[in-house]
Amino acid sequence: MTIASRPPSIGNAEREQRLANLRSAMPASGVDAVLITPGSNMRYFFAEAFYESERFVGVLITAERTIFICPKFEESAIRAKFPMAAEMAFWEEHESPFALIATLLAGQDCQRCALDPECSYGHAARLFEALAQLDKPILYGSAASIIAPLRAIKSSSEIDLMIAAMQLTLSVHQTIFDWIEPGMKASAVIAEIDRLHRAGGADRGNSFCAVQFGEATSHPHGVPGDPALQQGELILIDTGCTIDGYNSDITRTYALSKIDSKIEELWRVEKEAQQAAFDCAAIGTPCEDVDKAARDVLISHGLGPDYDLPGLPHRTGHGIGLDIHEGPYLVKGDATPLAAGMCFSNEPMIVVSGAFGIRLEDHFYMTPSGPKWFTEPQHDLYQPLG
Repeated sequence: MTIASRPPSIGNAEREQRLANLRSAMPASGVDAVLITPGSNMRYFFAEAFYESERFVGVLITAERTIFICPKFEESAIRAKFPMAAEMAFWEEHESPFALIATLLAGQDCQRCALDPECSYGHAARLFEALAQLDKPILYGSAASIIAPLRAIKSSSEIDLMIAAMQLTLSVHQTIFDWIEPGMKASAVIAEIDRLHRAGGADRGNSFCAVQFGEATSHPHGVPGDPALQQGELILIDTGCTIDGYNSDITRTYALSKIDSKIEELWRVEKEAQQAAFDCAAIGTPCEDVDKAARDVLISHGLGPDYDLPGLPHRTGHGIGLDIHEGPYLVKGDATPLAAGMCFSNEPMIVVSGAFGIRLEDHFYMTPSGPKWFTEPQHDLYQPLG
């Protein structure tokens, strides 16, 4: 169950192109500087997410310069983790990194700085105070509208990494389906899924894992406790891993033996809704139309409407990449047109409160000719992977 051929990591040439794309997008937003802080955006541009603490670390990007900012005593660590850190600016323990950033911006005659949306409120507030102290205050705002469209379009290298992660998680689901039996506790199943992900070559074990039985399946993200699987109960397992930071995320809902006919009926409706969403996903189609396609199927079977139960209590899908959930989203109000390179979950869950829930979750990526599944969707309630 190991990755047959692990795709190469994202190389420096692609990361340099990402920086070039960011710089190209800045003028149209009226921005002449972007400040990146620890998190997935830092990993996207510079290969490492690092970590956020009370000691500020970040990267200031202007039209001509890429300046890594960190405490002086962290210089060796930053240089080791970030080979792209050619230019650095340091602050000592008694100094303000935010005053340093303000000085750097003023020295380059910057007029508007966009801040990484993942920056903590505490750091953002202190930066804004420092900018306000300048003789010529610098305007500030969020870099979300600049960065998100860049990250939404995945390269072939990114898609290859997600294919590897998705295929690994699908194989884990297959192994668990063949192994699980009544009497097993959810915690034991989670531990085995983690072991299998690790053995298969994931960055670490599970990046997340939800194992739900019976009535607990009606709670989209589960409930506390560690129940044991009872004979005849519905099983819902939602899990994923990462390969070079890129996520998988697959849900399977199945039964090991004959189950109530109402569950069988709604399982088929769930399958129909998932397929309708996929079929709607054409280049140029607004994201919200894909959500509507799934909901229209549910409404035709007497479910919903909107988020009413029994029915679909959440959006049909989310973008995926370095973050398990990232934009754009398959949800009402998101009119982003589908474009080649975008990647989405497709999971129009059906919930019958207090009874059961059914979620079939697979992902697709957009090609110039339309959507393509990362992995083969589930086709049968009793043989989900065969």
